[in-house]
Amino acid sequence: MTRHIKVEEFDELVLNSDKPVLIDFYASWCAPCKMLAPTIDKISENNPDINVYKVNVDEQGELAQKFGVMSIPTLISFKEGKVYKQALGFIPENKVLELLK
Repeated sequence: MTRHIKVEEFDELVLNSDKPVLIDFYASWCAPCKMLAPTIDKISENNPDINVYKVNVDEQGELAQKFGVMSIPTLISFKEGKVYKQALGFIPENKVLELLK
């Protein structure tokens, strides 16, 4: 299962990570987010070399604002503490993985 993170632990878990990081910005009421969730969980389980986290935009609005998340789902990958790539909306697993390559 993909771990949920909060603003207080963001720097430690994402910006200071020695692994690539994928963050799924979502909301519990968002249908495309629900469709994407199994893909995110699968990537998390099958790729131990990647840290995968979820951010609920309704609960962690500060993080959503910080990264300009205006629509959901939004996926943002980080490498070496910096935003690397991002995608909006529902995308298939191979496209999610491309965000990390």
